[in-house]
Amino acid sequence: MAVDTFAPKGGPNQERKPLTIGRVLIYVLLVLVALYYLAPLYVMITTSLKSLDEIRTSNLLAPPMSPTAAAWGKAWDSACTGVDCGGLAPFFWNSIKMTIPAVLISTLIGSLNGYVLAHWRFRGSEALFAGLMVGCFIPFQVVILPMARLLGMFDLANTTPGLIFVHIVYGIAFTTLFFRNYYVTVPEELVKAARIDGAGFFLTYRKIIFPLSLPIFMVCFIWQFTQIWNDFLFGVVFGGSDAKPVTVALNNLVNTSTGVTEYNVNMAAAIIAALPTLLVYILAGKYFVRGLTAGAVKG
Repeated sequence: MAVDTFAPKGGPNQERKPLTIGRVLIYVLLVLVALYYLAPLYVMITTSLKSLDEIRTSNLLAPPMSPTAAAWGKAWDSACTGVDCGGLAPFFWNSIKMTIPAVLISTLIGSLNGYVLAHWRFRGSEALFAGLMVGCFIPFQVVILPMARLLGMFDLANTTPGLIFVHIVYGIAFTTLFFRNYYVTVPEELVKAARIDGAGFFLTYRKIIFPLSLPIFMVCFIWQFTQIWNDFLFGVVFGGSDAKPVTVALNNLVNTSTGVTEYNVNMAAAIIAALPTLLVYILAGKYFVRGLTAGAVKG
């Protein structure tokens, strides 16, 4: 009988590393850290499913004895956020209408800027890139006054388009930085070959650069979505009564006093406000680190 000399020797468990005390301690430590970080989420979910009477009488970490979604319904459509008692629903949709266009436009502009700074350099391009990098570190508070003046000049104050404009302008520096550092890893020879074949600026971008850009697009989508959705300062300053995002409404809901603090409604509202960013990270989080580190070798 012939013997396969290339067959692996030993059983299927040969490659497993021995379970030492050190590895056990590492696993225990990782589990404890995970539980520590997940504990607030557990408390929020369980509290949102309890009635007020159960919250008063039960332990904070105890699971709900009679789970109810009444707090979720009230947080969504009837909780008071100041003088308005329409729940988070209208403000949630305000955030959707603000976040999606701002993310798409700022990401597309950042992609074109990064393409130019990486492969169509011009005199002063390095100084421009350095200025954009400085723009990444400008605090929100610094741009409030000039941005308010600009929105007033264009009659965009206290409107959703005004908030979209603010987030596009503030986000371009970050998206340009991400795309530029990614595009410098694309071989220059590909772009030069396209130019020799007669391809112009946009044709080269569409045929060569864009198909290679999925990882970095996912990075910018996640980054911009998280920053814009979770923003509070721009929303409270530039959002009018009909344009406030969900973060401002959540703050108003928690701080609205009606005689009884409804912790279950507050927790449900907080989860509703955080749910979109959580879903984005769950669905596309694996692309974030992959795309973020793709441009870390060169640049």
